[in-house]
Amino acid sequence: MKALISTLTLLLTLMTAPFAANAQSKLSDFNSYDDASSQIIDQSLWADFLEKFTTVTEDNQVQFDYAAVTTEAHALLKSYIKSLEMIDPTTLNKEEAFVYWVNMYNAVTVDEILNKYPVSSILKIRSGLLPGPWKKKLITVNGTKLSLDNVEHGILRKFWNEPRVHYAVNCASIGCPNLSTTPFIVEGLDEKLTQAAISYVNHPRGVTFAKNRLQVSSIYKWFKEDFGTTDENVIAHIQQYASPALKEKLANISTIHKYKYSWKLNSPNTNSE
Repeated sequence: MKALISTLTLLLTLMTAPFAANAQSKLSDFNSYDDASSQIIDQSLWADFLEKFTTVTEDNQVQFDYAAVTTEAHALLKSYIKSLEMIDPTTLNKEEAFVYWVNMYNAVTVDEILNKYPVSSILKIRSGLLPGPWKKKLITVNGTKLSLDNVEHGILRKFWNEPRVHYAVNCASIGCPNLSTTPFIVEGLDEKLTQAAISYVNHPRGVTFAKNRLQVSSIYKWFKEDFGTTDENVIAHIQQYASPALKEKLANISTIHKYKYSWKLNSPNTNSE
């Protein structure tokens, strides 16, 4: 099965290669900002939506109650996404553009789950032959059709050089860093990103030990280049946000023994792994 998936992925890559350069050129248009802009995006619809349907468990995991979302509430979410599509992010200052893309990513992810609900995992939604919705063109900004992958990898990771973006965008899965219970805004952004990192690093789904051997989230493998490319650099990144007790355990560790991730839906009706 793994060999089949690898073959299909290769074929899809070859088929889409002629369009890759043009697509990246389009994305580069979003690497433009108005430093003098004082425009602030109205996040009230997204704020109300998150407040109504997110809860925090005793062990500090954020769950989203997809089953409780009414047709009317889902329509409001879609109107929020549409309002973001109507904004030209290149007219924003760089920090406001950052929160624009993060909130867009998270709202579109929730919307896509709701479009297909009930599902037990985001992997049940497909982009053609591939699991997950990440390659589907789901939004249009400045006349350019964009996928979630475009937003995360082609814009946020590429233009901001900010590893904490991985603690901000949410893939609707238990293994992922928490979906923020409030919208990202410029005010307090650095503190919010740092707190998101602290919350994840100090939870077993982010970092844990089994028989004194270090196990970390697969995020640190999939995006290793963002954390410094080596095990030592990943561990150094983790130590920045580790509690004193965890930092002490990491002090003499130089290798990562195992990576893990749960793709189960981040819903109160889903048991964690």
